[in-house]
Amino acid sequence: MVADPLPPNNDRPTDAAPSPLRSVHTTNFPAILDQLGSSLVVTTYQAGKLVMVRSDHGVINTHFRAFNKPMGLAVGRDRLAIGAAVDIWEFRNVPAVAARLDSPGKHDACYLPRSAHVTGDVQIHEMAYVGDDLWFVNTRFSCLATLDPDYSFAPMWRPTFISHLTPDDRCHLNGLGLVGGRPRWVTALGETDAAGGWRENKKRGGILIDMESNEIVARGLSMPHSPRWHGNRLWLLESGTGSLGYVALDTGRYEPIVHLDGFTRGLDMVGNLAFVGLSQVRETAIFSDIQITERLQETERTCGVWVIDIERGHVIAFLKFEETVQEIFAVALLPGMRFPDLINDHAELVGSSFVLPDAALRDVPAELRAGG
Repeated sequence: MVADPLPPNNDRPTDAAPSPLRSVHTTNFPAILDQLGSSLVVTTYQAGKLVMVRSDHGVINTHFRAFNKPMGLAVGRDRLAIGAAVDIWEFRNVPAVAARLDSPGKHDACYLPRSAHVTGDVQIHEMAYVGDDLWFVNTRFSCLATLDPDYSFAPMWRPTFISHLTPDDRCHLNGLGLVGGRPRWVTALGETDAAGGWRENKKRGGILIDMESNEIVARGLSMPHSPRWHGNRLWLLESGTGSLGYVALDTGRYEPIVHLDGFTRGLDMVGNLAFVGLSQVRETAIFSDIQITERLQETERTCGVWVIDIERGHVIAFLKFEETVQEIFAVALLPGMRFPDLINDHAELVGSSFVLPDAALRDVPAELRAGG
């Protein structure tokens, strides 16, 4: 699917949100979601929000839910995981509850909380479901980990140059990409084994690692994030330059296809489209002295979700946040869900919704069942 960019649509509020959360979008952004039959979920740890981006009669509806510094996202079959400041929340889609929400018949999915696992402050970055297991980048301990009911986390893999499991963010491991449903690619901001060592060369110290061989296949990257295997190419975001591109695996060379006016972080892809998160990024020690802050003044950098045609390397649509939301971490499509909701702060609705195994439902009177 290819569409040309159209002027922003900014004459109607999104989800009747307060003005600090306002956004504008190109008029074709809703049509793109409609054609995909999907919606988007976006995290912004800086604003403390999960954003559900939905098409609503030709306008983008942005629906906000509050979390404590949400970063990583994982989307599975009828489930969604969110990595926050000190814990991971898991939600399950319960379609029967969608009918109980306001505007009956409008919502086609509703995620309810099923569990929260306390990890401690491990700086959870990208996450992914691997079969029934949830894998996440444990940035503070420089490893990949899974959940274990008895422990904060279970370490599963770490780069060969990391000598010890310590909570001092030695290489700023951040991105996780799957191939065939298995973890395969990770990105880090440095090949260092000292506490916070990656900060000394953040401008060109980034690396891409092949987990299968434990080899570094690309070096010299500027703050890489979000490795994705798509269309027989390995894509990633070189956040420091504000670009999307791919890595030629035979040479390790990064080839950008488009440069954008923001710190690129958060990526999902379908067909010829890439949904890319952009952050305005503030002038701090972490974001100083990198290409994007040298190329653009803070007032010139922007925040939102940009849609790229990867075949042409062109921007075809965007959703831009205007004030409170300044940084994006994760962007993920919810395939087949056009207008979902997620409930995390409605005690009455959560308290009165019971999800039982099919065998147990046979013992529940028919008049008490919702959706069978």
